[in-house]
This record gives sequence, structure tokens and C-alpha cells, in this order.
Amino acid sequence: MGNSMLVPLNDSRTSRGVIDYLLNMSLCSDTKLTLIHIFRKPSSGEELMGKKFMAEMPAIIDKMLADTKKRLVEEKGFSPENIKFELVNKGDASIFDGIADYFKNSDCDTVVIGRREMSKSEEFVLGDISVKLIRNLPGASVLVVKTD
Repeated sequence: MGNSMLVPLNDSRTSRGVIDYLLNMSLCSDTKLTLIHIFRKPSSGEELMGKKFMAEMPAIIDKMLADTKKRLVEEKGFSPENIKFELVNKGDASIFDGIADYFKNSDCDTVVIGRREMSKSEEFVLGDISVKLIRNLPGASVLVVKTD
């Protein structure tokens, strides 16, 4: 395993589980983490929440990523220089496409992603990003953190 990890996050219980996992994981002191959030075209449900809500999302996610970085530095002892975070706007691309594109254009060698329990029908309809990453990123390590 290398020492550069891409950690896609959102403001969900699954992402909080990934961060908790990283905090409990033994990592080398020189491990570099890249925390990202992929924005995509809003769903119709999100659009119904209103333009104000959608306009506030980047600031909310930016704060979440900054708080995550602070927590990793304070609780795990990471060097602040070894953690970067970025908001990525991929427009019409899916979350999977955004993560895969970012990974392919980065120096990261591992993706750490959360996976929540899904029924077979949910998995069929929604797809599973973690499975798609495993199948479509040859030569990459993909660590899937299963959360409740």
C-alpha cells in the first residue's frame, strides 16, 4: 500500500464512519490524505429544496471538510501539510465519474470510501460506487469501509 489516499466525503453518517475508521487506523506519519467532495447536477428533490439551499451547500461542505482536517490533525497527529481538501464540481457527471476522474489525475494510490447497507433493489437501481471503483480503477487499492 502506498502513502497517498483519496477520501471522497459528503455530509453523511457513512462519511463520518470513514473518518472514524481513519482515526482508528494505523497509518504512517508521512501518509498524505486528499479529502474531496464531488458536486454533481442537483436531483429534482434537491432542486425542490430551493436555490438558497443549493447555494449554501458549498460553504457547508467546505466547513465539513475543514473540520475533518482539523480533527485528523488534532486527534490523529497528522501534519496539516499532509492533508488537503477540495470541492470538485463535475456538473453532469455521476459521483463515480467524479471520483474516478479525480483519482486518475492525482498522485493518490488508494481510495478510501464508505459503503452503507443497501437492499438488492436499492443496489440495482442506485448502483454501488464502491463496486464500480473496484472494477474500474485497475492498479488502484480501494478500501471500502462498511458502515451501518
